[in-house]
Amino acid sequence: MSSLKNSPFGKRLRASHQENEADSPHRRNRPRVNSLYGPPPPPMLGSTPSLDSSRPTTSESGGPDSPFDIRNQKEYGDRFVPSREAGDLRTTYHLMDDAKSNTPSKAKMIPTESDALKEQANALFNSVLHTEVTPVSPQRPSSPVRPVATASVVPPTTPTRRRLFTYNSPSAGSNPATPTRRLDAPTDEAYAMSPVRAESRHLLESPRRQLRNVCKTPYRVLDAPELADDFYLNLVDWSSTNVLGVGLGACVYLWTAHTAAVSKLCDLANSNDTISSVSWVQKGTTLAVGTLSGRLHIYDANTLQRQRSYNQAHANRIGALSWNSHILSSGSRDRMIHHRDVREATTRPFKRSSGHRQEVCGLRWNTDSNPQSALLASGGNDNKVCIWDLRGSKRPGLRGTPLSSSSAAPASGGTATSGVTVGEESGDVPLWKFHEHTAAVKALAWDPHVSGVLATGGGTADKHIRFWNVGNGSLLNELDTGSQVCNLTWSLTSHELVSTHGFSSTTAQNQICIWKYPSLDMVASLTGHTHRVLYLAMSPDGETIVTGAGDETLRFWNSFPKRDTSEAKRESRLDYGRLIR
Repeated sequence: MSSLKNSPFGKRLRASHQENEADSPHRRNRPRVNSLYGPPPPPMLGSTPSLDSSRPTTSESGGPDSPFDIRNQKEYGDRFVPSREAGDLRTTYHLMDDAKSNTPSKAKMIPTESDALKEQANALFNSVLHTEVTPVSPQRPSSPVRPVATASVVPPTTPTRRRLFTYNSPSAGSNPATPTRRLDAPTDEAYAMSPVRAESRHLLESPRRQLRNVCKTPYRVLDAPELADDFYLNLVDWSSTNVLGVGLGACVYLWTAHTAAVSKLCDLANSNDTISSVSWVQKGTTLAVGTLSGRLHIYDANTLQRQRSYNQAHANRIGALSWNSHILSSGSRDRMIHHRDVREATTRPFKRSSGHRQEVCGLRWNTDSNPQSALLASGGNDNKVCIWDLRGSKRPGLRGTPLSSSSAAPASGGTATSGVTVGEESGDVPLWKFHEHTAAVKALAWDPHVSGVLATGGGTADKHIRFWNVGNGSLLNELDTGSQVCNLTWSLTSHELVSTHGFSSTTAQNQICIWKYPSLDMVASLTGHTHRVLYLAMSPDGETIVTGAGDETLRFWNSFPKRDTSEAKRESRLDYGRLIR
């Protein structure tokens, strides 16, 4: 080492170090020169100093005269990471167990793009996340409450001076306190292999309700040119023989589902008329066609021949048709409902019903019960729903007298109570009249699983689906869908309801929603139409629905499970008579 220190290289190295130490005060303050832009401009007088005065500069920390030592300076950060074990996040961030959820209630359920499977998965994820991030805090003892002073209680006095804190050294022979955590237990969290808590594992491992998965895309899409975008028309219906009837402009076309064959039933262009409604008879190949001019035609789909015509059926367009065996009821813009027996040669209706003050846009017979005692539901543009009994009967116990309720009051055509009007003996007056809807009622559907239950849907200003018990005229339930209700139909294979929608107050538009009854939980939400879904029909097997909209398309959806047709499951297990040999 001595030879290296005294060598010429070592001497030059020591000399360079000495020169650097001599020039160090000047070199520290000398600005650095950029080779591209030249030397920086000189500092201006009165320039604003740096806002970060706490940060030491080079002259303060580099030389021996520096009052700051950057190695001994304590650094402060602006981040605070709470400890989950020490802190109580539920109390700190006001995450109380009884906090109200933002999930809309059943009465205000807005259709979304999600389905029941996604909603169940999201609910499970939120529960696990809430348990992991904000675990339940231990129960703390409640604050002491000052007892109420009574006459027998001694008034408070100044306490004697006592020592507040007592310091005791534990004795060597005293036993340690019993630990609160038993590490010898095999179920302790210290030995858990799962990355989540025991409460989260219980949620994940608990059995969940099996939900039905509904295909979100239609399996078939048909072009339907000139399919009218009119809320008050009914231009699509599916027959019991698996033939779909569609009114397009002045023509009616038939589409056979099992062969996909298309045939034209009629063309009213020569008479300068337009199709406004179509309806198949419950069983058979008879199709009723209503027009804008108020004509009514009866066709045979097998022969494609017209069987009967009523050229003056109504004074205005016929927007609603409904069959009850051989009885055909028609609702028109002239506010009248006419009932005809298609077997009779006369063209005059055998009964007329006038219960609406505006256009009748919805008609539906309750044909699942006895046809002789079936009721007819009608909806109108006057926001009313009427229940008709053509036999002229009435609810037992009325006999034309007011109800015993104090809210009952006589009204024209019947007795009114709580928004419901009770009909008199005449069949021209509705048996019930419901006033709760605030928009036109076109959507009507009778529950095929529960007798006497009717579902009705309101238009843009209402957006509600309401469920009625026509036996006593009571409102069973209601659901705010958030959008215009255009059509309703019940599933034949499950207790579910399909609704089609149009104008909406939310981002979800033109949806087909499937609801579980009576819980009114959404099973699925189907989207695809770009216009209001005004038309809805169901296949005879109850598995497929077809929807039509103003976008001039017909879309077919596999929405419901197959009907159980096995004989072993159709027969009741409680029927021991079939086991007798």
